[in-house]
Amino acid sequence: MSGIMERITGLLDLGGPVVALLACLSILVLAVTLYKLWQFRAARVGAHTRLQEALDAWDAGDRGEARRRLDESRSHLAPVVEMALDARGDRARRDRIEAEAAMSFSRLEGSFRILDNIAQIAPLLGLFGTVLGMIDAFRALQAAGAAVDPSILAGGIWVALLTTAAGLAVAMPTSLILSWFESRIARERDFADLLLARAEAPVEPSRAASAGTGDLVYA
Repeated sequence: MSGIMERITGLLDLGGPVVALLACLSILVLAVTLYKLWQFRAARVGAHTRLQEALDAWDAGDRGEARRRLDESRSHLAPVVEMALDARGDRARRDRIEAEAAMSFSRLEGSFRILDNIAQIAPLLGLFGTVLGMIDAFRALQAAGAAVDPSILAGGIWVALLTTAAGLAVAMPTSLILSWFESRIARERDFADLLLARAEAPVEPSRAASAGTGDLVYA
């Protein structure tokens, strides 16, 4: 463990304040990622078995079973679906339900901007550190005068490029993490639209059966 800490300390010393700042950003990314994973788990994102069972019962005309399954759900969409079941045909309440659903998704999307900003600024910070390192390297080369040692320039360039590598090392996983979170939210929005549509227009079993294998008939 001490060896790892010594290597990290050495990298920070070589890269200077830019690498130290990138290290802080990487810690922030880790903290935000862990928080979002906890938040998604608590909101039951992607886990809506009870809601599906509730709407299946609603389609079958078993209102009591639908309510019971809905009460058992811990999904963040459960209150929205319950409001939708109570507001069939009421356009004013439908607008309220859509607003409530939008607010729920807004809470889940919180901190996305932080990850997006870090993914964009980390490579720029790395490039900034590289430019500063190159300036120092050429200044050292100039100070050497006629006694030019190529190792001076090579060593300075190596240290300068370290910050670019550090910036990319922070930006690339951050971008992937953000893309994964956004894809989960996109699927969640599609599922929410389906839930609200089913709550608003349940299938009547008797009419669906009389329709045969054709299009489903909605109430």
